[in-house]
This record gives sequence, C-alpha cells and structure tokens, in this order.
Amino acid sequence: MTYQTLLLSGDQGIQQAVKLLQQGECVALPSETVYGLAADAMQPSAVNKIFAAKGRPANHPLIVHIPHVSHVARWARHIPAQLDQLSEAFWPGPLTVLVEKKPEVPNEVTGGLDTIALRVPAHPLFLEVLRSIDTGLAAPSANPYKKLSPTIAEQVDYGLHGRIAAILDGGHCDFGLESTIIDLVSDTPRILRAGPISRQQIEAVLGCPVELPEEHVEVVPGNVKAHYQPATPLIVLSTSELLRQLEVLEGQSCELVIWSQTAKDHCLEMSFDAKRIRVLDNDAQGFGRELYLTLHKADQDHMSQIILEAPPTDEAWRAVNDRLSRAQSKLL
Repeated sequence: MTYQTLLLSGDQGIQQAVKLLQQGECVALPSETVYGLAADAMQPSAVNKIFAAKGRPANHPLIVHIPHVSHVARWARHIPAQLDQLSEAFWPGPLTVLVEKKPEVPNEVTGGLDTIALRVPAHPLFLEVLRSIDTGLAAPSANPYKKLSPTIAEQVDYGLHGRIAAILDGGHCDFGLESTIIDLVSDTPRILRAGPISRQQIEAVLGCPVELPEEHVEVVPGNVKAHYQPATPLIVLSTSELLRQLEVLEGQSCELVIWSQTAKDHCLEMSFDAKRIRVLDNDAQGFGRELYLTLHKADQDHMSQIILEAPPTDEAWRAVNDRLSRAQSKLL
C-alpha cells in the first residue's frame, strides 16, 4: 500500500496522529532518542505494518512505549523489584527494561519471545500521544531496516515517504542514539544494548553490579551485526591512521567526519577541502547526539565513501562505538 505521507505538527497534529494510530496505521513519532515508527502494540495487523514499512524481519522484537510506570502491569507477568528503582531514576527517559510478558501480549510485538521490552519516553509529543491513546505503542526506529536512525522529521520522510501514514514533527532528538536496554529477567541485571544511560548510572541506582557483555546472543532491538548504516560506505580509522592517509584521501571522492583537535589541525595544515569535512563534538554525549545527523548529511553528498575518525574506547563512549561497529563497511 502506498501512502500520501502526512507531515503533522502542533496540537492538531497530535490529534491526527492519535486518530491514525487508533485506526491501525503507523505514525512516526519523535522521542528523546531517535524518531520511532509507532503502531498500537495490541493490534497485530498494525504492528505488522511496521515490519512491512521498514522491511524488518517479523521475528525481531519491538520496544513497547508506555505513558507511565503504572502501565507496566498491563504488559509484564512479573514486575521485578529493581524496576521501581530504575523507573524512579530514569523514566521518562532513554532506558528500556526487558521483563517477562503477559500471555495476552501479541507475539508480533515480542518476536515470539516470552519477554517484552518496555520504556516510558521523555519527549512531550510522544507522551501526549501515549496518554491520549491510553495503550502501548510498539516503535522501533523510523527508518528502513539496518539504515541510519532518523533524528529529525525530514530524515524519516526521506526513508519512509509513501510507506507510512504520517510523521509528527518534534524537532531534533535530544540524545540521538537509541535507548539503553537492560535485562531484568536474568539473575544479574545485564545491559543488552548500550545507550545514553550508562552502567555506572544504573549501578549507582541499584546498588549492585550490572553486567555489560562485549557480545551476547540475546535477540533484542539493534543487536544485528550490520545496522545503523549509511548508504555510502563508512570506514572508521584511528586518528593516527587517518593522519597517515590524509594526503591520499585528499585526492579521493570521500568525506571526512572528525572530532579531535589533532585531526582538525592536520586538515588545516594540508588545506584539505573544508566542504568535505564534518566536525563532531569531542565529548561522548555531544558526539552521539550529532552522529546520525552528520552521517545522514554526509550520505546526501554522494561521495564514494565516508571516512570517520574513531572515537575514544573508554566506557563513556560504549554506545557510540557499538553503533559504529555495526555501521561501518570495513575497518582499515
């Protein structure tokens, strides 16, 4: 089915979004992380439209967004004691909890698993829609499967125009990276996807160790090896390797995405074409907030490749490095 995708805004836009969602349509909504492609989580036919629009495998679980922690009981078979602590500290916000699901939760939402991922988003427009519709909304990122997540409405339209009913414009997303996912089903809490909420923050709230495995086999959103990819091949180089190759890169059809003062100084010394350089913040939060936006813009320049200066590897940069490890075409 082909749609005349509507671009909605303001109070009237919220009302239209709610009406479309109640009718079983998909609407892209802004969150504080990235834009999500929302559908009523209790309508299997609506959820299936998410998979169709994105080209996403139907056996992959989705995050269900709810308006308040009190709604957890509608979806979860058991409510772990740790959830109260985490929700008080981080909800509304970019933390997703994995818990056991109730039998009546549609399998389309959970990929047939016995667990469900729940989150209370912080964006006021998303929350207003949730409160109005009074149900949970399944909402993965609003982009074609494995492509860059959108952080502004225009990027959603670029990737999904004609595939979805509407987009609610809520401006630029605050964090720019997908939520942290924490498993509360296991004996020890485990972070299954790194995100804006760090392990240290969670441990400080729970008062116990939290696992952060380098790799795991749990099926959760964002855990496929190739993901978050621009259409243009992305190559990640260490700062030293980037500097060694600058002279060669100057003669190639490529765009540079850098962050360090060292790289900026060397580009200036070499008179590297400034139009082909995009500079990200040198702190993890700022870098993460602008990463997808910058890659989207670089993608639109239609170069043969994007060369990105690898960020630091300490834990503060864990979410950024996780996304880059899945987005890159190869690492030289």
